[in-house]
Amino acid sequence: MDYRSESINQRFRVDFGYRVHFTEDVFAPGNALLEEVLRPPWPGEPAKVLFVLDAGLAAARPELAGRMRDYVESRAALRAPLPEPLLVPGGEEVKNRGRHTARILAAIDRAGLDRHAYVVVAGGGAVLDAAGLAAATAHRGIRLVRLPSTVLAQNDAGVGVKTGINAFGKKNFLGTFSPPHVVINDFGFLRTLDAAGWRAGISEAVKVALLKDPVFFDFLEDAAERLRERDEDAMRYLVRRCAELHLSHISTCGDPFETGSSRPLDFGHWSAHKLEALTGYRLAHGDAVAIGLALDVTYCRLAGWLSEPVRARILGVLKRSGFSLFVSELVRGPADASDPNSLLHGLEEFREHLGGRLTLMMLAGIGEGREVNEIDRDLMRRSVRILEQDASQAADHA
Repeated sequence: MDYRSESINQRFRVDFGYRVHFTEDVFAPGNALLEEVLRPPWPGEPAKVLFVLDAGLAAARPELAGRMRDYVESRAALRAPLPEPLLVPGGEEVKNRGRHTARILAAIDRAGLDRHAYVVVAGGGAVLDAAGLAAATAHRGIRLVRLPSTVLAQNDAGVGVKTGINAFGKKNFLGTFSPPHVVINDFGFLRTLDAAGWRAGISEAVKVALLKDPVFFDFLEDAAERLRERDEDAMRYLVRRCAELHLSHISTCGDPFETGSSRPLDFGHWSAHKLEALTGYRLAHGDAVAIGLALDVTYCRLAGWLSEPVRARILGVLKRSGFSLFVSELVRGPADASDPNSLLHGLEEFREHLGGRLTLMMLAGIGEGREVNEIDRDLMRRSVRILEQDASQAADHA
């Protein structure tokens, strides 16, 4: 029997590009930026726009929904088929329950949006993720305009190329890689944040500085107290520089859609994602990342890759920025790494999310990442105990 086979090999390249704008009061009557972004598909036909609004942002800015509506009504080139923005809950609630993404999809259907229309989503990173998944899957892709409303979203989640919601007890189990059409960072949104929301994005800035830019880390070290006390100039610089570093990584890393087994910008995230789940998402992402950074930095110290003075510098920046670096879930639960309720099971979940072998970004110095494929679990348990001891000593001296 003849078992000969034939193949056709096809390769093609698709160029992606999008802009990240920085502005103030995007819905002001005199601010034309959004109108310029929402271009009509054809001359004489207005662009269809569906607004999705984070309920937390709407509560902090009760006038916002009306300003969105007024902005569209005052411009002949825009049309909102639905009379009001669609409100969805913020935080992990919107990602933990797939029905919220289903509601956005249903609204897209009711509005009659097509691939030339726009979904404009204003809110925190979780809302951007959920709305982004809906926009990416409706008609296989509707143009998404992000208006991030938190520091964490403006300097990290909102400028990337990912969407996703949680499922099966796992972070971002359902999602896509789908670049936005445009990102608009309105600094005015940040003034509505409480203290926890304000500091949340600082941990991601520390992370990217540790991996990419020691000069930026020096700035964060010098400005830690000013950032905690809501210095707007310092925060504006943090947001912009962090966004620049993320965008540079996406465009130059060679693997923006993570087809390999590495997630180079996810230093400290394997435990952060697991801690969020173990706390029932009581622990916010930015706070979880700060703990995850402290844990991995301590591991790097025990592994001999970092000196104790460097570890102390990094943890000092996080503490002075307002973060607590310990939660009981670090030590609570089974020690068996194969148990899903164990913190160390997060290593397997992290590997599974990408597939292939475990690949973690660690640190060899400030501004110098180090990829590893194996973790000494006993050394990681020692790292947890050190953070517990640090927290206990700090409480004794308080």
